[in-house]
Amino acid sequence: MKIEFVSGVAADPAILVLPVAKDGLTHVRWPETLPAAQSIARSAAAATRFAGEAGAVVDLFVDAGGGGVRHLVLLGLGAGAETDWEKAGGALTAKLLTSGATTATVDLAAIPDAPSAKAAARFAGAVAQRAWRYDIYRTKLPEKAKPTLAEVLIAGTPADTDAAWGRTDAVTKGMDLTRWLVATPANILYPESFVEKVTKDIEGLGLEIIVIDEPQMVEFGMGAMLGVSQGSRREARILALKWNGAGEGDPAVALVGKGVTFDTGGISIKPAAGMEDMKWDMGGAGAVAGAMKAIALRQAKANVIGVMGLVENMPDGNAQRPGDVVTSMSGQTIEVINTDAEGRLVLCDCITWVQRTYRPGTIVDLATLTGAMIVALGSEHGGVFANDDTLADQLLAAGRATGDLLWRFPLADAYNKLIDSPIADMKNVGPRGAGSITAAQFIQRFVDDGVKWAHLDIAGMVWSDKAGATYDKGATGYGVRLLDRFVADNFEG
Repeated sequence: MKIEFVSGVAADPAILVLPVAKDGLTHVRWPETLPAAQSIARSAAAATRFAGEAGAVVDLFVDAGGGGVRHLVLLGLGAGAETDWEKAGGALTAKLLTSGATTATVDLAAIPDAPSAKAAARFAGAVAQRAWRYDIYRTKLPEKAKPTLAEVLIAGTPADTDAAWGRTDAVTKGMDLTRWLVATPANILYPESFVEKVTKDIEGLGLEIIVIDEPQMVEFGMGAMLGVSQGSRREARILALKWNGAGEGDPAVALVGKGVTFDTGGISIKPAAGMEDMKWDMGGAGAVAGAMKAIALRQAKANVIGVMGLVENMPDGNAQRPGDVVTSMSGQTIEVINTDAEGRLVLCDCITWVQRTYRPGTIVDLATLTGAMIVALGSEHGGVFANDDTLADQLLAAGRATGDLLWRFPLADAYNKLIDSPIADMKNVGPRGAGSITAAQFIQRFVDDGVKWAHLDIAGMVWSDKAGATYDKGATGYGVRLLDRFVADNFEG
């Protein structure tokens, strides 16, 4: 989708979009070239009960004079909050994407109060983000289902919109990468091809690329991650992307993502129904890849490293068994009670590696970790666990600002004791109750003293069975906006 900010509206735009504030139809500035448009539009709005609610759309044709007609869209802005602008932008794309139209012009000068540059950029970002589709393998897509809208022109923006759009566009491009990774099937996307795709996608952006293969993992003593990988013919990888936007030195923050490119559950195999969804069990790693791309594209003035633990969890004759004991890179031993609790085994070795290698002061890990999180929060919030109140508040604030919402859960010694093992330092699962909390407690055991750490369980957020403001059904791109905003607000001077 091409987004272009223009100085004014052409004399005869193919589609003219007029934004309307809540209950503000009478205040819209109507184009002088469409003298009869106002009465027709008001009648259409009344007939459809349109009152300018955020994301509401009235699609109509009006008399353009000389026997011609003009395609006109009334687009509701609600109360004008940034989230309302985002909802409006997404609704516009949803309406026009497969309509047969190729170009639309939005006249922001039609409303009495000009938006802020941030609101205008957020609107444009939603227009572009909602257009993302994954049609790669659809060879017989009906003509009317194919996207046609290729360009949206936006007139009447504030003078400093270009700067705000630069950041939003970077995040949008990061979300595109994340969505592609999350949506791609596991026979195409596996640890090696994940590395190849991301490496190619971020080429020339200035990110330092580090790849760790299985022989190196053996050398490092990554028995937890290798235990997950041993049942698959696909070798595991760790991909790290390092950005030094604040000059030389260790990264201030590490973003660590679970990248299980397919999760059968291993020997503790999952039920067949719905197992196809486990292609997106690498959503945490996907979010880290997209966030690092966005950070590099906008030249963030911070030192950040993104670490992605990439592995496939399969149940062949060499797979680890329930009851096996593995030794993590940290030296701590783990009794594997359930091979379907594999994500935490991947994360613990990645966290140990990044601490020993780069010594970040803050670590945020992201994972589609537990079904219990979906039971608790559905697909409205991701869960956040943290050993530092300020860090938790920073992440919650970034979630509210971007729409990638989070909800905080507790950590406590009583939960920690539930994963003590009688034969090893710990077991990888506790009892059925508090499953998301005991998973977080497990990861916390690998965080060094003095390091601020947060764990984001985003199991219900990376994939959606219904469309949202910035995404259609499928991959949502969750986490990219959140991480980018978190870095911008707390690690850039």
